[in-house]
Amino acid sequence: MAYDGSLYHGWQIQPNAITVQELLDKAMSVFFRQPIETLGCGRTDSGVHATDFYAHFDVENIDETKVLNAIAGINAMLPYQIAAKRIIPVHDDAHARFDATARAYKYYLHFEKDPFKLNRSWLIKDKLDVAAMNQAAALLLNYTDFSCFSKSNTQTFTNNCKVTKAVFEEQGDGLVFTIQADRFLRNMVRAIMGTLVQIGKKEINLDDFKAIIESKNRSKAGQSVPACGLYLVKIEYPYIR
Repeated sequence: MAYDGSLYHGWQIQPNAITVQELLDKAMSVFFRQPIETLGCGRTDSGVHATDFYAHFDVENIDETKVLNAIAGINAMLPYQIAAKRIIPVHDDAHARFDATARAYKYYLHFEKDPFKLNRSWLIKDKLDVAAMNQAAALLLNYTDFSCFSKSNTQTFTNNCKVTKAVFEEQGDGLVFTIQADRFLRNMVRAIMGTLVQIGKKEINLDDFKAIIESKNRSKAGQSVPACGLYLVKIEYPYIR
């Protein structure tokens, strides 16, 4: 599925806020005429977007053909900002979150006011040293413990991640940052971006960046950048092509 997260308080169901998962579960429950509870490949925060998001669910006593052809019916009940793309039959123990072998995010920022990028990209007016930001981004591949970029008290067993790609590319009047890893911590990409922007502004240097990572201390890293520029763009599974 894909969604524009501008209007929603993230993916996961919350008691007092509208989320993507809540609307998807309601639409699917109506279509299949039975309670459907999805489990997503991860959490996206309020305002974050996704162009490639997976969720698994169980459905009973329904012909498989009807399930596989359900996209049009489900989309008819979803708001325009949320789109189901396809339904894939998987083995009974398949898990949307734990079976993912790689994830990728993109973060978009632009330098000139543009009404068509509102809630889609971060407007930043500072001049940035992109070459220095790419040097710092490349250092991420040398580390595994990213505690300094994680929200505290997230109940994860480890803050270790294997980053396999981290690069800035110029695009139009802005930049796009792509980062791929086997897993991500809560708020990790936005915290990394905030710290890399400090590099771009020459507020810190490469040695400072290394020291921040090695400190394992969130208070040493930069502020989290706005959610509007962040997109979950790829999830990989060994059994989905």
